[in-house]
Amino acid sequence: MVEEPVGGDASTSLYQRILNDIRDRIVSGEWEPGYRIPFEHELTAEYGCSRMTVNKALSQLAKSGLIERRRRSGSFVRRPQSQAAVLEIHDIRIEVEALGLPYRYELMAQTKRRATTVDRERLGPGPSVAGQVLALQCLHYAGVRPFCVEDRLISLAAVPEAADQEFLKSAPGPWLIGQVPWSAAEHVIRAAAADGETAADLGLASGAPCLIIERRTWSAERPVTHVRFTYPANAHAVVARFTPSDS
Repeated sequence: MVEEPVGGDASTSLYQRILNDIRDRIVSGEWEPGYRIPFEHELTAEYGCSRMTVNKALSQLAKSGLIERRRRSGSFVRRPQSQAAVLEIHDIRIEVEALGLPYRYELMAQTKRRATTVDRERLGPGPSVAGQVLALQCLHYAGVRPFCVEDRLISLAAVPEAADQEFLKSAPGPWLIGQVPWSAAEHVIRAAAADGETAADLGLASGAPCLIIERRTWSAERPVTHVRFTYPANAHAVVARFTPSDS
């Protein structure tokens, strides 16, 4: 059987067409995690090609982490799993795009207020924590699905320019990195069950397990920001690289 390119650019092989079609349906959210991909014989009939071509495309999709192939059950869309390097200050956009998914950001709430006792505890020890703060709630998307909830507190004593920022089109994290040189950071990692509000934001069932990464940063011993990222636990992994101590 000789396969000919179908439609579009004549240089595009059927293998590439099948690969692109399935990838596009997954990335767009049309085929959600857990969706069963049509069986090989069904794709063979749909594209008018050999089973070997279909198998080659599915194998490549499995290798890239988009689908999972189960013996005698078929192929299923995988939930992408991201990795965060906790020893770095990373940009969530880069984290999402590394999964091969389109990134989108949404500002849910923004409030300027005088720092409360809880705010001062969140920002941590240091001078100038008794003034005003900017509280932000943001939602980051990977494709059509919520990726993580960001709950951030910024000390306006350390970063007064933040009071004039709307943060409608871009997240506060990258803006802060470009605005204030940080000299120290602290990460805390823990697990928690999603409360009603968080579950609704992330599209989870109430009480679903979540991974929480909290970070404080300082600049010249002045607290700058405290941020809490909440991820669905089954879609995120934490990575830390370290070397032996000289001592």
